[in-house]
Order: sequence, then structure tokens, then C-alpha cells
Amino acid sequence: MRYRITFAAGLAVGYVLGAKAGKTRYEQIVRTARRVAESPAVQETAGVVGAQVSGAGKAVYGRVADRMPVSSLKDFLARPTDEEAAELSGTGPDGAARASGLNGSDSGRR
Repeated sequence: MRYRITFAAGLAVGYVLGAKAGKTRYEQIVRTARRVAESPAVQETAGVVGAQVSGAGKAVYGRVADRMPVSSLKDFLARPTDEEAAELSGTGPDGAARASGLNGSDSGRR
């Protein structure tokens, strides 16, 4: 609760100081921010960082793809569970042959 009150007080102080600074100060801050963002050094750094992030993303994707045999979520969801696979193959979950039907009875319904 103490942190919420501190945060609210800081927010209020920032609002009051920002309101007192007025529109001219706001426009000055915007001009400075645009000048910094458009500077060649910042643009170059942003390009380098973007390339590193892209390379890291490709590396992570490659590692995950190597460890995941499933090619898509759709394929993953379409795979039968162990129990479903055993039922389809006519064996029990332990691999032993089982009687036809559910619970060993041949009721004809599934």
C-alpha cells in the first residue's frame, strides 16, 4: 500500500510540474527527441541492434525447431494421445493385445 501511495504522489507531482511547464516546454522536448532519433549515430546503433536481435531470433528459432519434432501447432493437436494410438492399433497402452470393445466387452459402440 505504501508503494501505491508513493506512486500516486509521484504521478501527481509529475502532472503538476508538467502542466506548469506548458506547451512550449513540451514542444521543446518533442523537437529534441526527434533530433536524437534522427541522428545518424542513433540510426546506425538501431540498425546494429536490430540485426543482432534478428540473428538471435533466428538462432533461437533454429534451436527450438531442432528440439521440437512437430512442424506446427495444428500437427501437434492432430497427433493422437498414447491411449488413442493404442486404441487405433488394437493394443493396450502397455503394448499388449487387448480384447475388442471397451473394457473387454464387445458392445459394438465406441
